[in-house]
Formats: sequence, C-alpha cells, structure tokens
Amino acid sequence: MSSVTVSIDPHVHSDESYDGHEPIELILEHAADIGLDAVVITDHDVIGESKRAAELAAEYGLIGIPGVEVSTAHGHLLAIGVERMPPRRRPYDETIEWIHEHGGVAVVPHPFQRSRHGVRQRNIPVPETEDERLADGGGSSESGSIGGLEAVETLDEADATEALDAAGADDDTDPDSARDAIDEVDAVETFNAWLFTGYRNRRARRFAAKYDYPGVAASDAHHLEYVGRAFTEVSIEGRESVDNATADDVLDAIRAGTTTVDGRRAPIRMAAKHYVGAASRKTGYYARTGAVRSATAARKGVVETISAARVALIQGTYRAARILSWIT
Repeated sequence: MSSVTVSIDPHVHSDESYDGHEPIELILEHAADIGLDAVVITDHDVIGESKRAAELAAEYGLIGIPGVEVSTAHGHLLAIGVERMPPRRRPYDETIEWIHEHGGVAVVPHPFQRSRHGVRQRNIPVPETEDERLADGGGSSESGSIGGLEAVETLDEADATEALDAAGADDDTDPDSARDAIDEVDAVETFNAWLFTGYRNRRARRFAAKYDYPGVAASDAHHLEYVGRAFTEVSIEGRESVDNATADDVLDAIRAGTTTVDGRRAPIRMAAKHYVGAASRKTGYYARTGAVRSATAARKGVVETISAARVALIQGTYRAARILSWIT
C-alpha cells in the first residue's frame, strides 16, 4: 500500500492571539516556503483566524486544518481539527470529551510547564495502573489523576518523576480495558521548540512513552521566524502524494500514532533560511500591504534581518556543538 509523509507544525499563533504577532497570510506563505505541508493556527481561546487560515491554505499549497489552544480549568489544551471554540475553563477531561465529540484530536501542549499554563500530570486523564493504586493506599482515585502523585509532590521535580515512573514500571493490567473507561488525549507534545532541551521536554517524552501516547513536535511560534522550528512528520497510508492528503487523513494518522518528532535537527538545517528568510519576508509583506509607511519601519526591517542572521549563526553553531558532544 502506498503511503506519504506530511510535515506539519501543529502549534502556531497568529496576531489574533493576545501574544501573537503575525497575520495568517504571512504565516502560510512562510510555512509553504520552508517546506511544511500544513500549519495549524492555534490561537489562545479564539478560532476565527484559524478557520480562515484553513480555508486559505490550499492557495499556498498547504493542507488546511483549523485549531485552537483552549484554556481549561487545569491548563492549556490543543484542539486540532475542530470548527468551533470549545468551552473555556472546563475540567481537562470534559474538554477532551468535547473535542472528540466535535471530530478533533486533543493534544497536550508543553505539558507540566506551569509557568506557561501547562497541565499538571495528575490532571491528565490516564488509565491508572495496579501499582499506582497500591501506591495510593489501595483506595480509589478520581478519574484523570495519577495515583501516588499527592504523596510525592513535596519532592523536587526529578525525584517526583522518578517515583511516578517507578510506580508504573511493572504494570500487569490490560491497558485496553482500562482505557475504555476514560476519555484520553490523542497525543502529547513531546518536543516544544521554546525549550530546545530541558527537563520538561524529557519528562513529556517519558510520560508519552509510559502511556503509549503518540508524540508530536511543534514550534509554538509567536513570531514568524520560529514557525517550523520544530514540526511533526505524519505518515499517511493509502495516499500517493501530499497533494492527495486531507485534514481528516492527518487527524486519523495522529490518532493512530504514525508520527515522528523532528525538532532537534531542524534548527541546524533550516536556521538561516528561517531567520533571514522570515525577516526579509516580513519586510516585503508589509511593504506590499502598505503597512510599512516610514523610513523608520524600513530601517527596522533591515536591522531585524541582520539580527536574525546573527541569531541563526549563533544557534546553529551552539546546537551543532551539542550534537557533537552527544556523539563523542
């Protein structure tokens, strides 16, 4: 059977977000130019520009997929493939259920990063293992909690994580029967480009591996030059080319777990193209749309281009050195 690989950045913010900066047309243009096949605009608690971007995507040779980063009662959650805004400030498990009922996939963004409204591990609904129930004193726990977490929260993060990992190391329960009882997330953002390396990205990978969740990588870009800095490669069966792939194909592939995280190599391979290209493209875009109306704005574009080139060089050199250190 034929298959095709689609490159997607599933977590990008436009200027409709309170903390975003770029219009969707510019994001789509840049995404297509750097070789992405799809980009999901996931603004904070608003979905208008994301839906418009999905409608315009085909004009840029991209697959159109709407989405939103919704604020739940327990932290942020990506709703990918939905056409409506999910209810805000609802419990995490209820929001996941709403997303599924409306045909979307629920992805945990930057998990455990509380400074960025990431969800706490205990609030992600997962099947509780037998060892975790024993660690919790043999009693029942709320759906969506991880047994034993209350007991280790006073430890530092590394010790707490090791304790949680150990609690589920010898799980003999049938995961399929346990999963029927709760509505779980479809994937976990195991690589967020805002933290190129770091404890929480590693912890997210361990969590996803423990509960057999697909991992995705995303740029979480708020500025154009970061779009595609990390991305996910999705393998889709039964399609001859990317041109034949649809949004539903991408969503089904994420659910099936045919995803590959790509973020570690991307900054080195594409850094110069991302930073320099983005800066010059922004200047050209605003000039075409009449937004650049003064010499001051034009000079700012030149400065951004030079600064971006310098950043690309520094980051590329630094990351190349880190990879060489891992190899040697």
